[in-house]
Amino acid sequence: MYRTAGTGLIALGAILAVVGAIMKFAVNVTTSGFSINTVGVILLIAGIVLFLVGVAALATGGSRRTSIREDVQQTPTGHSRIEERSDQGLP
Repeated sequence: MYRTAGTGLIALGAILAVVGAIMKFAVNVTTSGFSINTVGVILLIAGIVLFLVGVAALATGGSRRTSIREDVQQTPTGHSRIEERSDQGLP
């Protein structure tokens, strides 16, 4: 995963956790066949899990580095260009 995916998951997880906590602890509604408090608990747990996955993606996804070294030399027939690429952190 990339670093931006990690930040997006962190934000989504935080939003879900906040909405779930509000639904669980701040809303008192009596309905038949549907429990808003249970939905709040589900959203709270899903938000915490997404937040942790986003933190993990942010920690592991930011280690990719690419370095390019270019060498241009004058030869009798013109210019010679040598390019070296190094991708660090790729599997």
